[in-house]
Amino acid sequence: MADHVAGLLVGARTLIEPVHRATIDELGPALRRVAGYHIGWWDAEGRPSPPGGKALRPALTLACARAFADGPQSPDVIAAATAVELIHDFTLLHDDVMDGDETRRHRPSAWAVFGTTAAILAGDALIGLAMRRVPRSLTGVLADVLVDLCEGQSADVAAETAVDVEQCLATAARKTGALLGAACRLGALAAGATPAAADRCRSFGVHLGVAFQLVDDVLGIWGDPKRTGKPAHSDLRARRRTLPVVAALASDTPAGRRLARVYLEGGGADEIAELVAEAGGRAWAEAEADRRVRLAFDCLHRADPRPAAALDLRGLARLVTSRDR
Repeated sequence: MADHVAGLLVGARTLIEPVHRATIDELGPALRRVAGYHIGWWDAEGRPSPPGGKALRPALTLACARAFADGPQSPDVIAAATAVELIHDFTLLHDDVMDGDETRRHRPSAWAVFGTTAAILAGDALIGLAMRRVPRSLTGVLADVLVDLCEGQSADVAAETAVDVEQCLATAARKTGALLGAACRLGALAAGATPAAADRCRSFGVHLGVAFQLVDDVLGIWGDPKRTGKPAHSDLRARRRTLPVVAALASDTPAGRRLARVYLEGGGADEIAELVAEAGGRAWAEAEADRRVRLAFDCLHRADPRPAAALDLRGLARLVTSRDR
């Protein structure tokens, strides 16, 4: 099964990459250089690099399209999958700027190489390219997800002192969940699914996105930097209220209360990681990720997809909770 899921990701990357590259080539030289570097196609000097990224979102779009249509993927489906990847590229560019993250995929992030202005402008251009790529009938889906992403990011920034787990889960649903939900909805609609089925596919993606964020937050604290491509404990050193941290702070345990003091007193990242785990933050995040995947599967079942595509989507969902980067 793992080999099959890996094949889905490779297949998605292979299918969309010609359109993805052609779309980036529509940019002028300066923004094209930033975008291609960020995506991983070339280094800062423009020399070819091994491609980066897992192509999870395009794979979801393509699988949701297969769930409702026979035969090869239509140009509209491939365009939708490409647009989803362009929006994902945009979010990572801007997130790195807002978070001050200097590393992305084992090398300096785009803003650290080209400056914040160039990175922001390249991200803005990617939004325009995504809107240009999809059929007119689907631009509203992209507009909806862009609003959700911005609202989610705004809530995330405003909640830097939050200890409300439900509020943080809702924010994750509007950030990570919104894009995976849109990826699934776009694929279903581009393949001719009914609006009701497409909405259920979106719900599948939203729950899956929350699970993805939970796993990402766990990896941000306890993941291997050689696998994640990010410095160890970077989220803790930046005092980000990620989901395991918020759950630990809200636990009303001795370790949780100690964690709150250490956060204020500027304790070391290793000590904070130990306290988060001791207060139950890691265990809760892993259990909640599993619960979200189960909710996603329920939504998928109610969408009534073709059986083979449903297996593909379930496999991609399992990949989300078992990944190490």
